[in-house]
Amino acid sequence: MSAQRDAREVQLVMVSKTVPVERLSTMLHNPYGQYVLGENKAQELKGKADYFAALPEADAPPHPPEWHFIGYLQSNKIKDMLPYTHLLHSLDRWSLAQKLQRKLEDMDQTLSVLLQVNAAREDTKSGVMPEEALDFLERVNTLDRLSVQGFMTIGANTSDEVVVRDSFKRLADLRFQARDLGSLAPQNQALPHLSMGMSGDFEGAIAAGATLVRVGSAIFGAR
Repeated sequence: MSAQRDAREVQLVMVSKTVPVERLSTMLHNPYGQYVLGENKAQELKGKADYFAALPEADAPPHPPEWHFIGYLQSNKIKDMLPYTHLLHSLDRWSLAQKLQRKLEDMDQTLSVLLQVNAAREDTKSGVMPEEALDFLERVNTLDRLSVQGFMTIGANTSDEVVVRDSFKRLADLRFQARDLGSLAPQNQALPHLSMGMSGDFEGAIAAGATLVRVGSAIFGAR
């Protein structure tokens, strides 16, 4: 890769929102071993996950889809999201963390999460500000049903590649800071994931250290 990184270090998350299940089924029968799908609506995720779970073995893809929830999560949609989600990319507030903890206690389950950071400092984006991220991480680490795997951000909304890459670098630097503090990397996991980069800016995100890139329109076309 031009970013001088091993392709095995970066996982493609195919953003499948609004894509019909029949088309997803065809996509999941790909020869490249890609099976991670990202949804941003809890009810759409539930419907698609139920569809694939009910497929007869002869029609099922070679690897069952791994569902990531990548959108803004409303508290009243937690119950629709939790049974299916392998990784939540968008934990962006303490009140949501507490509600997830309580629901997971009721279900006797755990959930892997990423903390969403507004690295671009834009009013239109969700997420904690970079200077608040380590305190937020420390608080979430006190909740035993949530396993923090790293950070997520959405790149700056500009055509200036330097500004976009600066927002990605800011997220990568946060992970370095958390690792340096040691106590903020739970169970010595070292916060393995940085979710950043979409169809228009994933190359810069990969160069900055992304381990998860969320690509939709470049795969499925404009929605």
